[in-house]
Amino acid sequence: MESPWKKGTTMAITAQQLVAQAKSEISNLSVEEVARELEGDSVTLVDIREPDEVRRDGSIPGAVAAPRGMLEFWADPASPYHRPEFDPSGRTILYCASSGRSALAVQALQSLGYTDIAHLEGGVKAWKEQGRPVTYQAP
Repeated sequence: MESPWKKGTTMAITAQQLVAQAKSEISNLSVEEVARELEGDSVTLVDIREPDEVRRDGSIPGAVAAPRGMLEFWADPASPYHRPEFDPSGRTILYCASSGRSALAVQALQSLGYTDIAHLEGGVKAWKEQGRPVTYQAP
């Protein structure tokens, strides 16, 4: 059987095109929409940036830190690495620095059965540009 990944079997696209495609298929929330949802208790906000980004740029208060490389393992209830903060049946909002990684991550979690999921368009950059609060970890 020939591998589906064999060179020349599919037309390659760029990362930018992949992100644009993801954003056309998922729920993209504005800063205002995310802020409104955070006023309630029924949302899990997930920061998928790397720890050095979080230390440098701060995070949205109340966010669960889940670096992109571990997200699927922590979010999958069948994984030995599953963390209880992740619930496929609950409302989940992801964010990253500017929204590319979080758009792709939403699609990954949808594949794991997450149905009430979205991401913050513009990421923490947009959040901060609109004067919203961030918290910083002690060094």
